[in-house]
Amino acid sequence: MSANAKRSTTRQRRIRVALSAVVAACAITAGLPGAASAAPTAGTDGAGERVAGVERISVTSDGLQANTDSGDASITPDGRRVVFTSSTRYLGTNAATTGDTVYVRDRQTGRTTQVGDETPVQAPTIGADGDHVAFPILRMRNEHMRIHDLRTGWPASPLCPAAYCRMSLGASGQHLAYDVQFRRPEPNQRIEVINYDTAIKYVIDVIHNTEPTLLSLSDDGRFLAYQDGGAQDIFLWDRNDGTPQGPIEGPAKAAELVQISNDGRKVVYRSGADTYVHDTTTGTAQLVANVRGVAIDPTGNHLLYAPHAPATGPSLVLRDLRTGTDETISDQPATAGIDAVSADGRHVVFQSAATDIVPGDTNGKQDVFLRTLR
Repeated sequence: MSANAKRSTTRQRRIRVALSAVVAACAITAGLPGAASAAPTAGTDGAGERVAGVERISVTSDGLQANTDSGDASITPDGRRVVFTSSTRYLGTNAATTGDTVYVRDRQTGRTTQVGDETPVQAPTIGADGDHVAFPILRMRNEHMRIHDLRTGWPASPLCPAAYCRMSLGASGQHLAYDVQFRRPEPNQRIEVINYDTAIKYVIDVIHNTEPTLLSLSDDGRFLAYQDGGAQDIFLWDRNDGTPQGPIEGPAKAAELVQISNDGRKVVYRSGADTYVHDTTTGTAQLVANVRGVAIDPTGNHLLYAPHAPATGPSLVLRDLRTGTDETISDQPATAGIDAVSADGRHVVFQSAATDIVPGDTNGKQDVFLRTLR
C-alpha cells in the first residue's frame, strides 16, 4: 500500500547537535549465593573457543543463574558479546531500578557486566564492535536515548525530548537512527540519522501518522531501512543519494520490517504468512514461504525464522539462503529478536523458559541461551 500520495519527504538537512554526557558505572556482576550452576553444554576446543552446543548467557560472572526472567538478547557479529535485559538484582552490583536492567555477557572472558542503572523502554542494541550499547529510557514522561561506551563507562545522551524514540545503532556507535514521535495533537513523526564523529544529523523523512515505526541501520550508517507503520510500507534510504526509495515491497502489498544486514545489501520483511529477503543491489526479493522471519545474520546469508504455530517440531530454525538448508536452533518453545545471529550463522541467541536446555536450570524463569552450530 503506497504512502507516496500522502507523504512529504524532506531534503537532507545538516544540523549541528550537542551531546551531553554524564557518568554511569558499568559494574562487574556478583554471584547469587545458593543458586544452581548453569554450566554450558557446549564444549571448547584447544584454543578455548566454544564448539557446537548450547550455553546459558543470563548468568553471573561466576556462572550462577538469575532468579527472574531475562530476554531481549542480541549478539555481536563475532559472537563474543551478548546484550540482554533482566529484572534480577543478582547479575549486577548497581541495580537501582525497579524494572529491567541491561547487561552484556562477554563469552571470551566469562564476565557479565551491568550497563548503567536505568530501565530501558525498548530492547537494547549492541554495536558490531561490542563496545557500544544503546537503548532509550523514560525521563519526565519523555524518552531519551542512551549510548554507553563500555570501555569508559560513559554514556552519551543525545536529546530526544519526545514521547517515543525508536532507535537502531551502527557498528561502532558512530551512527544512530531513530524516530521522533511527539505527543498528540502532533500528527507527524520524523526519521533521523546522526553521525557522532561529525555531529551531523540527517532528517530522512516525515511520516504523516503516529503509528509505530521500525528502523534498521547498516553498520556504516549508509543504508537505513524503515517502516511507515500507518501505510505498512518499507523504504530504503541511501546516504549517497539522500532520497528514500520505495516502498520496496511494491505499491499493493502490506509489509512489516524485520531488519537490514550489516552491509546494507539485504532487507528482511514479512508480508502475510511469508517472509522476503530483498536484495538492495538488484531490487529483487527471495521468497521464504510460510515462515515468520525473525532476524538475518550480518552477512545477509542466513535467515532465522519461526515456523507458524508449530504443533510439533522446532520453534526456531536457521536457513542458509544460498543452499536452502535448515538447522534447528531450538526444539523447545523459544523466541528471538533482531541481531540474534552472528556472522555466517555460527551463533544464535534466543530466550526460553524451558528447563531442559542446559543442565542445572532450576530457576523456573525465562533465560537467555546461545547455540553454537559449528
